[in-house]
Amino acid sequence: MVLGMSLETFTFVHVVISMVGIMTGIIVVAVMLQNGPIAGWNGFFLATTILTSVTGFFFPVKGLLPSHIVGIISLVVLAIALFAYYGRHLMGPWRAVYVVCAVIALWLNVFVGTVQSFGKFTYLHNLAPNGSEPPFAVAQGLILILFIVAGFLAVRRYHPPLRT
Repeated sequence: MVLGMSLETFTFVHVVISMVGIMTGIIVVAVMLQNGPIAGWNGFFLATTILTSVTGFFFPVKGLLPSHIVGIISLVVLAIALFAYYGRHLMGPWRAVYVVCAVIALWLNVFVGTVQSFGKFTYLHNLAPNGSEPPFAVAQGLILILFIVAGFLAVRRYHPPLRT
């Protein structure tokens, strides 16, 4: 039992939260690339991405795992994003700080999702059973390049009106 749920139910809830975080994150980045307003989507993205990282710590495992390290990094990045958005209102350099942190947080979720996909889906698992084979490295490398390009473009294009 985890938080009053069976492990299977808790895992399902965690995965749903993660998928919602990824989907809303993609929307936020897409809107930033178009220099549009992210207000509602942004809060939903940040909340679900924080929940994804936090719920990851509730799985019954022994010791510190790589997923915990990713979760800690994600929470630090999200704390900075929250401060940039809600504390500094994206003014001055905080706009770029927010964009970079939002893209990193989304990338970390997609990174973990890719790792999980190679571990859980038979076809992908057969391509990279240890997670160190070329198909896994190529997939993660392409995803990283996509996020670097999206982040670079979002920093250049996203200029919301100043708010106080």
